[in-house]
Amino acid sequence: MLFTRKTRQRAGFEGWYIRFLLIGMLVIMTVSILLPLGDLFVKAFHNQQEEWVGLAHFAKYLSTPALSRSAGHSIYVSLITTLISVGGAFFYAYALTRARIPGGRWFRYIALLPLFAPTMMHGIALTYLFGNQGLVTTGLFGLLPGWNIQLYGSTGIIISEIIYTFPQAFLILMVSFSIADYRLYEASETLGAGKWKQFLTITLPQMKYGLIGSLFVCLTLSFTDFGAPKVVGGQYNVLPTDIYKQVIGQQNMSMGAVIGILLTIPAIAAFFIDRFVERKQNTMVSVKSTPYQIKPNRLRDVIYTVYCTIIASGIAVLLLTVLFASFVKVWPYDLSVTPKHYDFSNVSAGGLTPFWNSLLVALLTAVLGTVIAFVHSYLIEKVRIWKGVRQIGYFISLLPLALPGLVIGLGYIFFFNRPENPLHGIYGTIWIVVLANIVHFYSVSFVTATTSLKRLDKEYEIVSESMGVPVYRLFFRVAVPISLPALLEIGVYYFVNSMVTISAVVFLYSPDFKLASVSIVNMDDAGDVAAAAAMASLIMLANIIVRLGYEYGSQRLLSRTDAWQRRT
Repeated sequence: MLFTRKTRQRAGFEGWYIRFLLIGMLVIMTVSILLPLGDLFVKAFHNQQEEWVGLAHFAKYLSTPALSRSAGHSIYVSLITTLISVGGAFFYAYALTRARIPGGRWFRYIALLPLFAPTMMHGIALTYLFGNQGLVTTGLFGLLPGWNIQLYGSTGIIISEIIYTFPQAFLILMVSFSIADYRLYEASETLGAGKWKQFLTITLPQMKYGLIGSLFVCLTLSFTDFGAPKVVGGQYNVLPTDIYKQVIGQQNMSMGAVIGILLTIPAIAAFFIDRFVERKQNTMVSVKSTPYQIKPNRLRDVIYTVYCTIIASGIAVLLLTVLFASFVKVWPYDLSVTPKHYDFSNVSAGGLTPFWNSLLVALLTAVLGTVIAFVHSYLIEKVRIWKGVRQIGYFISLLPLALPGLVIGLGYIFFFNRPENPLHGIYGTIWIVVLANIVHFYSVSFVTATTSLKRLDKEYEIVSESMGVPVYRLFFRVAVPISLPALLEIGVYYFVNSMVTISAVVFLYSPDFKLASVSIVNMDDAGDVAAAAAMASLIMLANIIVRLGYEYGSQRLLSRTDAWQRRT
């Protein structure tokens, strides 16, 4: 009797603090996502004097040729980028999963390298290769015939965006190829179907959801990217650069909000399509599915090896060009090697301070973002109370996936820069930058944590309730250890993206707290391209070191986990 009474008291106490945590997480999500987004939409319908003007700003934008033309430019760039990027990534992923290619692991690693570099770095690389004094444009400075591709404009933006979106499409398509059911291919061979017919009737239908998902991911990323158009766009304006010019250049916040809303429309559409595609693709996986078996075919292997070598070489040349240029004394007049460009005191009053600031922001974002995402996903996935509240929290958690970084940054200006806001104190500090990064990359982290928690058998909760084990003990003793690989992956994801992002923080940094990615933009604007290349190289190097550390640590952790599973 006494045990029952104590158990009920403990259950009542746990129910109270779990409800408190659920409400607290919902408040945090509302303040950090919904309210800033709401202020952004409200600002678009008001003038600078906070007077209601309705659709006047939208009409002005659409009736101004120079501004409305940017929307057409964004659509054109994103469509061309998406077709080329997804097409190239499809055959690259196909080659690594359907052919025997020597060094396939290295081809995969090289394809993912652009993820560790800021998008401005891709533009800088193209400048050194195809700019007015580029290696290709000048034919290795007169040794060979030159080739001028007219880099600055749509051409440069498209090439930069292809480099940026290719790894994203490749990852999605690799997953789609990996879940193929080989039984269908065996059945088709029995029926006499050739390789081409198998490709049309089996491979493409199995890949359709992965293709659709990669198309819309690439479309959204290239449509909303700011870094590459800023470096190689020249006078070819797109929506992200228009927002920057309206907000930073002209201090026209209302027009910036209008462009932000226009920038969000395709992202929201892509978000709902991506959710639909993910659900459909999950239903394709069966426990009876068998992995694809690669049969010997020398001609096929040679063709795809050459194809992957060309793609990987192109990516490697771009990144190595930036690294080389960061050590060149005076491009292109004095190609002697010097480390002087890594002494940023000549181009920035703080020297290496922006880089250390970015490391600090990335570390704080990784730690806090991982904790928030995992706790929130646990409350939504494993707690069995207030279903409606949990569903609202789930929807809000996925919403940042549809918000471009520029829109998040602009919304934070409108919301946190109001003196009457109790949270106004964090504006202009490191904490608003950390918060913006957490929100910007929250959805992927939340989904990763939720997917990991779905692996936990519900028997854990049932047994813990019957034994009177507190929820927090189950959380720390079971959920955290089993989900530790996912937690490390989330942390690395937050760290890497916080280092390379520019769009989410370009409006939020203060003059006393500059970031490395923002410094790259400022250096490029000032003509210090070599210093910008050096800073971009440092960012990429830091991200690669963190990723390698994660790979080493996760392998050791996985070996321990496997050993534990074998003992049981």
